[in-house]
Amino acid sequence: MRHLMRMSLLAAVLATPGAWAQTASPTGLWKTIDDETGKPKALVRVTEDQGVLSGKIEKLFRAADQDQNPKCTACEGQRKDQPLIGMTILSGLKKDGSEYTGGEILDPAKGKTYKSKAALKDGGSKLEVRGYIGAPMFGRSQTWVREP
Repeated sequence: MRHLMRMSLLAAVLATPGAWAQTASPTGLWKTIDDETGKPKALVRVTEDQGVLSGKIEKLFRAADQDQNPKCTACEGQRKDQPLIGMTILSGLKKDGSEYTGGEILDPAKGKTYKSKAALKDGGSKLEVRGYIGAPMFGRSQTWVREP
């Protein structure tokens, strides 16, 4: 009887739309964790369009006495002095085996754009995002945590 109940539960989970896809794809809402302080920085929504991933800031985690939606004063071009909330900071990532490569990531604090790659970890509950100059060994990684 217990075996049948477990099989029914497994069948229900596998039949639930999106249940499997949520962990097999980096699309969704992610809490970014600062690699220097270990504290949450933002919520980023990663979406996919024709096999290409991009990510926009939806929320910032800032102290109450700080501007809750600062502008990217260090950015250049179209992003110069634009609000961070709603800004695309991750773009151009395409699936390449078990990783997503060929993208760019913006560091709004420095106003700089870096090459990027990403890989799902821990069954899809974490996303390791790496920004780099030249080769991936010359860069920094952040681990983002999937939000429910």
